[in-house]
Amino acid sequence: MSPEAFEAAALALPATEKVVQWGGADVYKVGGRIFAITGLGGALSIKVSDIAYAILVEDGRARPAPYLARAKWVAFDRLADLDADEVRGWLASAHALVAAKLTRKARDELGL
Repeated sequence: MSPEAFEAAALALPATEKVVQWGGADVYKVGGRIFAITGLGGALSIKVSDIAYAILVEDGRARPAPYLARAKWVAFDRLADLDADEVRGWLASAHALVAAKLTRKARDELGL
């Protein structure tokens, strides 16, 4: 998946914003909370469910994301090597996981 296609897919999700942080990383947030990070050397880090974390790490497709593994984040070394349909699915799931942790008031304000 190209970085441009990733950005378009991420920003198409409801109430998503993109900020540049940490020396040039593209950080995607919903309600001020991060759900995906790209850009550092072409890598992708993304929030996943507990089951997806176990499967992706166990089969070697992903590795635990540095600093974020305890919160069930995985990292892929090259976004360009990933299937676009799979990445869109992971993005939607990551967005939903993070949005679900927002307060009811925040979700209502964001229209979620």
